[in-house]
Amino acid sequence: PMFPELMDSLRVARIGPGRARTRPNRMLGDKAYSSKANRELLRTRGIQAVIPERSDQVANRKRRGRNGGRTIGLDKEAYKRRNVVERSFNTFKQWRGLATRYDKLALTYRGGVVLRAITIWLHELGDTP
Repeated sequence: PMFPELMDSLRVARIGPGRARTRPNRMLGDKAYSSKANRELLRTRGIQAVIPERSDQVANRKRRGRNGGRTIGLDKEAYKRRNVVERSFNTFKQWRGLATRYDKLALTYRGGVVLRAITIWLHELGDTP
């Protein structure tokens, strides 16, 4: 499971001076991140989880009746904004080298991501003086 390592390496830059925050306000994810361990990790760090429940988790909770616990609170408006990040990933994956993931070293893959970010940025700049 890479989610705990991802959360440990997370840094959110501040707009003004000061060091980067390591605790964002909320974490948006798809149903793949809906495990009990991930939710517990976010809860202990004080981060709001905006992750829908998988259908098997809902069925197991309902099967247990009163002992199944409460339903999770899902901020549907925040979850709707998750597609902005997904579209950004898809823009990066339009480059064949990133979509296929044939690189053996993480350093090489990261270099490809940086190179793709530069090409996207230059394309967005266009003919700006």
